[in-house]
Amino acid sequence: MTPLRVVVALCLIAPFVAMLWVSSYARVEPKFAGMPFFYWYQMLWVVVSTGLTMVAYRLFQRDQRARAGSARAASARKEGGDL
Repeated sequence: MTPLRVVVALCLIAPFVAMLWVSSYARVEPKFAGMPFFYWYQMLWVVVSTGLTMVAYRLFQRDQRARAGSARAASARKEGGDL
């Protein structure tokens, strides 16, 4: 597993960990616009999760392109008799 794929996995796992760790946000204070922390924290994670998913997708695409490029280069070397 490449370091880039580890970052992708962390981007995708972070929202689950944040939402499953209920004791970290199961409280009323601080309020935001009169809304208890419990609710606005979860809504904030909807936006954050969207951003992290987008970052993960872009990084995964970059990793796929790099792998495809290195596979093509290896194939060209093999066909060219450089081995």
